[in-house]
Amino acid sequence: MEQFKIEREADLFEIAGQTVSWTNSSFWMVVSVVLIIGFFILTMRGKLIPGRMQSMGELSYEFIADMVRDTVGPEAMRFMPYVFAIFFFILFSNLIGMNPYAFTTTSHLAVTAALAIFTILMVMVAGIFKNGLGWFKIFAPSGLPLPMYLIIIPIEIISFLSRPVTLAVRLFANMVAGHVLLKLFAIFAAFLLAKGGITSVGVILPVVGTLGIVALEFLVAALQAFVFAILTCVYLNDVYHVGHH
Repeated sequence: MEQFKIEREADLFEIAGQTVSWTNSSFWMVVSVVLIIGFFILTMRGKLIPGRMQSMGELSYEFIADMVRDTVGPEAMRFMPYVFAIFFFILFSNLIGMNPYAFTTTSHLAVTAALAIFTILMVMVAGIFKNGLGWFKIFAPSGLPLPMYLIIIPIEIISFLSRPVTLAVRLFANMVAGHVLLKLFAIFAAFLLAKGGITSVGVILPVVGTLGIVALEFLVAALQAFVFAILTCVYLNDVYHVGHH
């Protein structure tokens, strides 16, 4: 599990007796942001006939924009920059973590929980700002018999509060599980090879398994970024469609 260990690189300052430090996790998060900025700078050519890089940038924009419009509606396009940023931050962080010498920041619950809590708080603040106290109608669907509200309201509140938990744990668990499984297969292959003799022939199976897991991990890296972004859009429905509950 050493691959998930957070190492303190330098102490920056103290707040209320707690030391704020620069860690390997901090470094790789900055690397993710720099690579994202660099990627989109390269795609901002502005040519009438786009090249490959410009096409990638335009397709990326349209992909997220269509996701927001189709899931929430055109009125939610003001949140498109946030969905865009969260998708590419998670995607690049996941893909960077596939490098043997890098660190997977999304494999830590503190990181994924911060992203999830901020997302849910943003939905709550935007919902109350747009609808006032009427936003809390999302916990009390209209048209039900009065006694049913005693059951439905607590269920709706628990469901809403579980959103950041499921968002954070899903991303964190997928990253940890995939990397652990990948390393186990790699260690098993090295063990068989070190034994030598006829045993070393069996190294073929774990090597093939390792290659398969690597391919699957790249798919999971992209899929988890998509799931986080699409669920953010789904939750944004609570801002604009309060009356539909």
